[in-house]
Amino acid sequence: MKNSVYILEDRAILYVHGLDAKNFLQNLISNDINKVTNNSSCFASLLTPQGKFLYEFIIVKHKSGYFIDCEKTQSEEIFNQLKLYKIRSKVEILNLSNEFVVASFGYEKYLTIDGSKDTLGFTIRYREDPVILDPRNRALGARLIINLEKLYLSLKKLNLKNDKIENYYDQSHKLGIVPKNLNKLKNKLFGIECNYEELNGIDFKKGCYVGQENTARIKLKNKLSKRLLPIQMIDGKLAEDEKIYCNDIEIGKVLINDNYPFALVKFLDKNFDKNQTLKSKNGTFKIFLPEWLKI
Repeated sequence: MKNSVYILEDRAILYVHGLDAKNFLQNLISNDINKVTNNSSCFASLLTPQGKFLYEFIIVKHKSGYFIDCEKTQSEEIFNQLKLYKIRSKVEILNLSNEFVVASFGYEKYLTIDGSKDTLGFTIRYREDPVILDPRNRALGARLIINLEKLYLSLKKLNLKNDKIENYYDQSHKLGIVPKNLNKLKNKLFGIECNYEELNGIDFKKGCYVGQENTARIKLKNKLSKRLLPIQMIDGKLAEDEKIYCNDIEIGKVLINDNYPFALVKFLDKNFDKNQTLKSKNGTFKIFLPEWLKI
């Protein structure tokens, strides 16, 4: 629905600001902080030194610092991780989740707002609050980050009507983009295996960041043989970390087993056939390849 809006109550907002905020984030995140301006936001991740996935988020310029729009279940850990790296940097990190909220609405509606531009990550201000065309994929629509006290007046002025958050999750899963349960991915796969290159979450031209060496090596040496892909259930149920078989050959494992399931799949394996029905211990399903993933 063009006028639907989803209040993403499962998202949190952290705020990083101070004299060293830009350089501080640049040394940590997988993307280039220089892409983040008053008119542009980016998608990025925090990885382990080995390049394994830890956290993902959207970074938005706000006043003298940066909003970090992240999954609420990961927010406390992200907050602590940033504080751990802070050391002597002139940076302050705040959790503003009790004050700010994230609302998502459709791409078509976004284009009707004055000043909008059909560029991923493009950021405008609506009544002083940032509206971002999702930097991962325009089919995810736009995000409004706004003070809770102003939320409903802005939604009314935009003629947006509250819709079920499950519809947003469904849409994201059908696109092949993980909508929730990101903690189930922690340390289980490399960031590049999360399709971050295709989702505009990795910059291979920027300097060093945590996990950069392995990420670059996998890319440059064509070592990317597994990818995080969405599961389309046929029957039964899934368990986290259980193995996936195609014609009795193991070709991956389930990482997210809940309502919006994903698996880490050996997509280059000669035994993997996306048209085949796959099996786990107690379930049958298919793996579907998102349109934006050109493999």
